[in-house]
Amino acid sequence: MERLLVIVVGAVIGTGFYYWFAWMLKKKAMQEYVLSHQWLLHPNSICYWRTAMAMVGFFLYFWTAFQSAAIIIFTFAAILDGVDGLVARGCNLVSRLGEWLDPLCDKLTYLPPLLGFAYTGIISVKLMWILVAIEVFGQFAARRLLGLMKSSGAANNFGKIKAIICFALVIFCALVDANPDVVHMGDQILLSCIVLSAASIVFKFIPNRLYADILSSLNFICGITSLFFTYNGFFVRAVIIIIVGQLFDLFDGRMAEKHGGTKYGPYMDDIADFVSFGLAPAYVLVKIGGTWAWLFGAMYIAGVGFRLIRFLTVDKKRSDLPAGVFNGLPCPAGALLVLGAALVLPAQFMWAVVVITTFLMVSTIRFAHLGRVILKQVPKPLFFTISAGVIVVIAFVLKTRNVELFGYFILSSILLYLFIGRMFTTKTPGNNPG
Repeated sequence: MERLLVIVVGAVIGTGFYYWFAWMLKKKAMQEYVLSHQWLLHPNSICYWRTAMAMVGFFLYFWTAFQSAAIIIFTFAAILDGVDGLVARGCNLVSRLGEWLDPLCDKLTYLPPLLGFAYTGIISVKLMWILVAIEVFGQFAARRLLGLMKSSGAANNFGKIKAIICFALVIFCALVDANPDVVHMGDQILLSCIVLSAASIVFKFIPNRLYADILSSLNFICGITSLFFTYNGFFVRAVIIIIVGQLFDLFDGRMAEKHGGTKYGPYMDDIADFVSFGLAPAYVLVKIGGTWAWLFGAMYIAGVGFRLIRFLTVDKKRSDLPAGVFNGLPCPAGALLVLGAALVLPAQFMWAVVVITTFLMVSTIRFAHLGRVILKQVPKPLFFTISAGVIVVIAFVLKTRNVELFGYFILSSILLYLFIGRMFTTKTPGNNPG
């Protein structure tokens, strides 16, 4: 498809520029050049440039025949959103104005084309205006209140992931515009943007030390919701909501490490993990598996319970266990392994996976923590892009109802983690497997 080729070319050009600039910015000569040409390369200046480019792309796409050029210009402008952050951190040019200006320029980059696609019938006009209302409130009213409270209005993880998804949604709408036969999941992706935008605003008003506990509570709610979906026979939805809980679980560890938490936080985290990654997956097994499913489900729950109790009472007190390395397979990974098997494998193979998973969880085979070890080696833009990609995959599954594809996606993801998680245990400082 010609439109897809144009999108790929734009992405390659923009990504290549981003990594070239990131490499150059490590050199002192480049840093000095940026500081001496701030009218062009100051982070705030880059915000202005990328907004202007996006406006040009918007005009070219909707009012001229140069749509391919518009897509390349917009894609490049979207990737510049990461470049201004590189300059701000690399040249120590972070400012309060920049914290306010960066998300404003994001909105001015993706909201106009999204409105254009809404009024051409590609995405919902109603949902689009809900997103605009939330974005305007967050940019002006919420930031005004935060200013009175003397709190920072800097973007949090929800806002950054939302921005990436919005940029991607513009490109996706352009693809659908030229190829109506493409699986159309625009409204599902737009709905995720609305949820993330609202969450970004809410979390700005919450004290930092409560972030981890709230995310653990949301993980717990996901587990309860999954049980409800399973009871009513909505197995794919039950699995999806468990994955959403895993995203909350991934972030609560980062927030606890960065901002601290309350004394009840670790217990809330383990209770949420037991419900979302123990009871909920086991209930899916019981409902799908037939006569002997309760036996394997009980075995899996016992493995999760043992794994969590051992972690709280033994592993956390060990001085010989490197930070970020676990004895036994982490429960979120175990949940994905059995759920992926439940969706696509015949019963006898599914039970074999449950037995293997339970063994891995209760064993002393070491695995690196995904968030605290592995993802720390991943550049932040790539981390946010991966998180956004997971949400887009969920939107695709909800739209297509392709259970097999979803199951194999889960299994391939967790098998990749098993390999990387083991590999990183040998790279963790202080690790002594013996």
